[in-house]
Amino acid sequence: MLIENIFYVFFYMLASYFVAYFIIPKLLRGKNYLLVILYFIAGGYIISAFLRIAVVHVLEPIVRTPPFNQESIFEILTDIHVLFTVYFLQNFSLAWIFGFIKLLKDQYLVKQRTLLLEKEKTESELKILKAQLNPHFLFNTLNNIYSLSLVNSPITSKSIAGLSEILDHILYRCNDIYVPISTEIALLKNYIGLEKLRYDDRLMVNFTHYIDDDKPIAPLILLSIVENAFKHGASEDIGKPIINIDLKLIKNDFHFRVSNTFLSKKEQIGNNKIGLDNIRRQLEMIYPGNHQFNIVIEESTFITTLTIKLIESINP
Repeated sequence: MLIENIFYVFFYMLASYFVAYFIIPKLLRGKNYLLVILYFIAGGYIISAFLRIAVVHVLEPIVRTPPFNQESIFEILTDIHVLFTVYFLQNFSLAWIFGFIKLLKDQYLVKQRTLLLEKEKTESELKILKAQLNPHFLFNTLNNIYSLSLVNSPITSKSIAGLSEILDHILYRCNDIYVPISTEIALLKNYIGLEKLRYDDRLMVNFTHYIDDDKPIAPLILLSIVENAFKHGASEDIGKPIINIDLKLIKNDFHFRVSNTFLSKKEQIGNNKIGLDNIRRQLEMIYPGNHQFNIVIEESTFITTLTIKLIESINP
């Protein structure tokens, strides 16, 4: 029985590999189904005939006691009825089951690989987008701090500490997809404080915030929106620009509204919208179908609103 089982398992494997690695891949390519059918019929006949010949002329002399009659090879090759009903159906019924199991496994592995590649691509894009903090901000801030140091201003050390916290947050605390919203609020406060050094009293910034829980949020998106307001609002307005920032988180509903006055120019409006494209892309990757990001222009005021349904908690 052991010899018989090993013998038949070998031919089951032969039929299974023929179906799984030769027939099914050709079917999936879908180029010439008639040719694939001919391949299957020919292969099935050869394997079935080979099995019958091996059974009669190899296995039976081992397991049976002579004398006994044996079919000739010619008789085996021409006995299509026995080859089909006994050997073909038995071998290839199991072979197709094996083939479909392998196909399902391959499809699962391909899907997992695709998801992994998409995740890596998304993470790579997010890293690139996060790295696009306006370099002019850093340059101008360092110049302002240098100017303060020349006159021994008492706020020099505070300004250096604020810039240090911003860089620390961007370089070391934004490696995860989400960060506590309280850290983003602190980041905005430091950023606003440093920008005020640049504009002195001619810039009015109102920042109000309220959160009932320290929920996680995608890092740097809020900073990018506020930075855009400074870049295309305060820096382009030679009068007395006004920036209003309102942040609320109540029962998982996050609302963020930034409005800034600006010079009403077509090119200015176009550049402002272009600057918000990166923010929109980040939101689509991190909060697909779970956010609203709107831009409204009212006379000389540019208004950006963001709403997100935050569900996860940053604390265990």
